[in-house]
Amino acid sequence: MELANRVKTLTPSSTLAITAKAKRLKEEGHNVIGLGAGEPDFNTPQYIIEAAKAAMDNGMTKYTPSSGVLELRKAISAKFKNENGLDYSTDEIIVTTGAKHALYTLFQVLLNPGDEVIVPAPYWVSYPEQVKLAGGNPVIVKATEENSFKLTPEQLEAAITEQTKAVIINSPSNPTGMMYDENELKALGEVCIKHNILIISDEIYEKLIYTDDLHVSIAQLSAKLKKLTIVINGLSKSHAMTGWRIGYAAGDETIIKAMTNLASHSTSNPTSIAQYGALAAYNSSVDPIIEMKQAFKERLEMLYELIVDIPGIDCEKPKGAFYLFPNVEKAARMNGFDSVDAWVTAILEEEKVALVPGSGFGSPGNVRLSYASSIDLLTEAAERIKRFVSSHN
Repeated sequence: MELANRVKTLTPSSTLAITAKAKRLKEEGHNVIGLGAGEPDFNTPQYIIEAAKAAMDNGMTKYTPSSGVLELRKAISAKFKNENGLDYSTDEIIVTTGAKHALYTLFQVLLNPGDEVIVPAPYWVSYPEQVKLAGGNPVIVKATEENSFKLTPEQLEAAITEQTKAVIINSPSNPTGMMYDENELKALGEVCIKHNILIISDEIYEKLIYTDDLHVSIAQLSAKLKKLTIVINGLSKSHAMTGWRIGYAAGDETIIKAMTNLASHSTSNPTSIAQYGALAAYNSSVDPIIEMKQAFKERLEMLYELIVDIPGIDCEKPKGAFYLFPNVEKAARMNGFDSVDAWVTAILEEEKVALVPGSGFGSPGNVRLSYASSIDLLTEAAERIKRFVSSHN
């Protein structure tokens, strides 16, 4: 049977082969250390779990509005007001089945065939694929390591055509952990205002920052930029709720209404029980991020020093998220490999450490290392990588 053309455009994940090989090695009894985790290694806080249980006991197990229960949208509105200085009515907010679904639904209601979305590289792997699924064309713009992997206004200006519909800004970034400051966002925003380009601001890692830098949403900077921006966020990273699948989008009411209409014909609504867990998360005075941030900061400090001590590996220290994104091209060449992907495969086979190749993020000279693991595992992984590099010189 012939598949739909839309799925034929999808690029197979470069991590699938590594993931499958790591799984096979584990099943064979090998001690594999995986550094690919895209989620906190903490359980969801107990008060959120208890709230979900109470919701089930109280019969909150039925359909909800496609945009999410009103109480949760009010809580998200209050979150925006109190934490980001942004005013969004409940009609300007949609709760979705994870932030990924918010992005998917947004592209579906936004793009017509041939529309372009500017995607700075390195990028989260699903951005270009979701654009393609909506009939759009992802325009990949390589952000340089010299500029901390951040898009410049000049690069943005040069990439804009008559077909440009939107640009994606992800700060703090997956996979690099870098973040834009206020002046950088203002400069990008001026270009977007000039060309009337929609800004898709993915802020899912806003709570995971380990420096004194403050998270800035580009929507905060002016009324014009707020009007042009759709903010994407969720509770997966901030409250260790990846499996609960609760995200949201906020922005222009017309766009949010279109997203709600589409959701009504796809998911119907996010899981009711998970929504009440999210409501408890936002209504509680407990801040679960404090413990996670401290643990991630300690791991970052430790792992960063171990990784940059390995010959042939260069890495700028990230400010947020929970990833390192070192350039390992020199190490791969020193070890006799013609590509980083081959180097990553060899490390898995010989040292049983699973890294995520940067090719899947649009940056084939890099690898992504998640430090959402224990100090002991991270230390052992770094020692194995260093041993591999040293033994192949």
